[in-house]
Order: sequence, then C-alpha cells, then structure tokens
Amino acid sequence: MRLSKSRIMSSLQCLKRVHLEVNQPELARYSKATLAAFELGHEVGDVAIRVFGGGEGVYIDYGGGSLAPALAQTRELMTSLFRGPVFEATLQHDDVLVREDVLLPVTAGGHDSWRIVEVKASTKLKPEHVSDCAVQAWVHREAGYPLAGIALAHVDNTFVYPGDGDYGGLFVENDLTAEVADLQPSVPVWVEDARRAAAGPLPPVPPGRHCTAPYSCPFLHVCWPVKGQDGVEYPITGLGGSKKKQGEWVMNGYRDIRDLPAPEITAETQQRIHRVTRAGVPELLPGARVFAQELPYPRYYLDFETVAPPVPIWAGTRPYQALPIQWSCHVERAPGVLEHAEFLDLSGAPPMRPLAEALIRTLEAVGPVLMYTSYERGVIGGLATMYADLAPQLEAIMDRLVDLHPVARANYYHPDMLGSWSIKAVLPTIAPDMDYAALQGIQEGTEASAAYLEAIAPATSPQRKQALRHELLTYCRHDTEAMVRLMQFFAGA
Repeated sequence: MRLSKSRIMSSLQCLKRVHLEVNQPELARYSKATLAAFELGHEVGDVAIRVFGGGEGVYIDYGGGSLAPALAQTRELMTSLFRGPVFEATLQHDDVLVREDVLLPVTAGGHDSWRIVEVKASTKLKPEHVSDCAVQAWVHREAGYPLAGIALAHVDNTFVYPGDGDYGGLFVENDLTAEVADLQPSVPVWVEDARRAAAGPLPPVPPGRHCTAPYSCPFLHVCWPVKGQDGVEYPITGLGGSKKKQGEWVMNGYRDIRDLPAPEITAETQQRIHRVTRAGVPELLPGARVFAQELPYPRYYLDFETVAPPVPIWAGTRPYQALPIQWSCHVERAPGVLEHAEFLDLSGAPPMRPLAEALIRTLEAVGPVLMYTSYERGVIGGLATMYADLAPQLEAIMDRLVDLHPVARANYYHPDMLGSWSIKAVLPTIAPDMDYAALQGIQEGTEASAAYLEAIAPATSPQRKQALRHELLTYCRHDTEAMVRLMQFFAGA
C-alpha cells in the first residue's frame, strides 16, 4: 500500500475517505473541469522550472510507470556532490510518497541543506496548502535529508507579463517553515488515520459540505444520490442550497426530490423546484411571453468564448485575466429573419482588439443585445478598459445588453433542469434537438479554451488546427442559436 502526499491530504480533508491508487473506471468519473485544472497545474509547473531553475537543474521524469527510477535518481542526486535545483524530486517514507515541485540547494549553519518550494496555480495561500507542505517536510526529513526551510509559491494575479518569455515576478513566495514545524508531530497521526481508513470499511461520516470543499471527492456517487441509480430520477441535490442541509436529507433517507416532505423545505426557490418536480409538469409563467413580445427589433444574440491562462501568453496581460478570443452573433432583424456573424482568429496574435472592432461593426448602433448571464457585460467592459479609443462605442453596447437568465429563472422551470437555470440545463427541455451533449468535440467553455490554446500552438498541425476551428465555431454558434430558440419558446408561451 502506497499513500502519496496528495492522497493523504485528500483523505484528511474529506474526513479520511482516502483514495488509494485510483483505477481507470474511477478516473473516468473526474469532471472535465477537474482534469483541466490538472493541466493548469502542469502549465504553471513548467514555468516554475524556468523561474526557479534559471536554465539549470535536473527534472525527475515520471512517465506514469514505476516510480522506482524516479526514487533512485532522486537519491543519487541528493547523496552526491550535485548542488543544483531539482524539480519533482521523488521521496518516500513509510509508504508515503511525495514529489517536491522545486528543491533548491542552500547552505545553512555551514552545512549543505535543501529548501523546498511547493508551487500552486492558485492566486493565494490556502489553509490546506500548509498541511500539504507539512507532509512534504515530514517525508523529506524522515527519508534522511536535511531541510533548511519550505515555502509555498502561488501565482500573483497582479503580475503583468512584459513579453519575451520573461516570467520573473509571476510567483509570490510564502515562507511556511515555522508553521510546518509546528505541524510535524501531527503528520504521523494523519498517516496512520489515513492508512486505517483505507484498510477498513467506509468510515461512518455523514455526507455534507466537506464532500466538495476544499476539493471535490471523486467518489461522490458512493454517498450521494445519482440520477438513474437505485431508482432515483430527480436527485435531492437538484434542490440546490446548502450542502450541509442536503447531506442531512440524504442521511435521513431522502434521495429523490419527490420523496422529501414539503414542510422540510423553507427556501422559496427550493419550494418551487420541489412543487414543480412533484407535479411532473413544467412551469412557464406569462411573464416570459410578455418579455418576448415587447422586446424590439433588431435583436442581437451575443456569446463570447474566452481564455484565462494562469501563465499569460500575450504581453500586457495578467494571470487568469479573461481575454475574449471568439464571438458568435445571431441577428434577428424581424421575427424569424436571421443572419449570423462570427469572429475567430487562430493566428496566435493577440485577438482582442480586432475582435472588439469586428464586434462594434456587427452590433451597429441600435437594438437590444441579448446575453445569457452577465458574463458578456464583463468581457465588453474589459475590452473598454484595454482600448480607451474604443471605449465609447463598447460602453454604448453595454447600455443595450439584455440578460435572458433572470427572465428564464423568474418564469420557467422544468423538472429535468435539476435545480439549474444554466443554458445547458434549460435548452434540452425546450429544444431536445439542440442538447449540448450531442455536439461533436467541444461541449463546454473550458474545452473551448483548451481547444483554442491547442490550435494556436506552433506544434499543432494544419489539419488539427482546421478541425479545432470547426469545433470552436460550431460550439460558439450553438450558444447564440440556443438563445434564439429560447426566445422563440418564450414568444409561444
């Protein structure tokens, strides 16, 4: 049995529900968003090697096979005369495995020693990071190596990339040496607790908020009701609200929304979801038709796709800054009379200004600009801040924005939406032929961001770039067509 640092901490944060060597069926349960987060971590790690190594040092490779070579190479470096940076140093003690992001040689008290820098893609120090570092320090020392200090480096989201690959200043270091020292006596207790939990049956811990914070447990399906499992059609989680309260309902035996007694529910939105789900009939209020009939023409249905890389790729941008790279717009000049315009540049050059100029031309001067949630407002506002000369025209567009989300939320609910008014939850209930799940390739925003970054990468083949272009255009167009269909549905109410 081998417990890695990350698995120990995951088990502790999820009340000892440890995940030993996750097999492929379990790995498939990770969401695409979670897997995308793993990729962000790798991207930040790659830059950390350049920042902390300065072009020097040794990277300990692990290709997913046996860890024995990585352990042996680390041992060889740390017991030799080598005194350079080591990246992903692999150490083990008492079946607890750690991979140290950055290991830097230092001289302390006249003796050679090491300093660990754990690198995170987050933009701040979090409580769980301290425990994470404590486990690393414990394994490091117990494996027989000196340790002068340990720090946590996270991304500084105020850093402005000057260009030319200069990422000095991207990271903020937090010295955790003292805090980690205080936690050292606790680490063996954590390890033993995790090992005991892994060896025995599931601990009698009720589901609740800890199942998703600070990390989402990949075994939620074991404790929480899932649609289609054990006769559940409308899982209790579809009521939304507090995970703690949901956990109480689950522990009391309620798994389907329809089984929960009405007096148990006090929140107004939850009462509505419960009432409509029990009735089994969608609710569409007259306000939807009034809204659709009174909105003037021409109507512009707008959707953006953005990227927000933790490591900026264009000069003058910041980590995690949401930068628009694509838009789609359906223009309805009269009822049912539709045109379509779009923007996508895969040259790799910063697309923001030409995107903004094309948007201004397409949206003209009059007519409501429809969006779903206020995200588009933030994107346009960001463009106005970036380009002062375009700000008056962009701000005029912002004055014309109309959000369909609150209209849908106030006037429509279908039991199959399971407590969500996202466009992806609403659309299959009004236009089954447009279900996002039926799209080939890209089906949600994080996939679109990843596809764009792949498309502009120099190593991407022309054939692959063309395929990604098609998927990106199809996905973004689907978003604006979805809003058109929603308005048609409202008009027919």
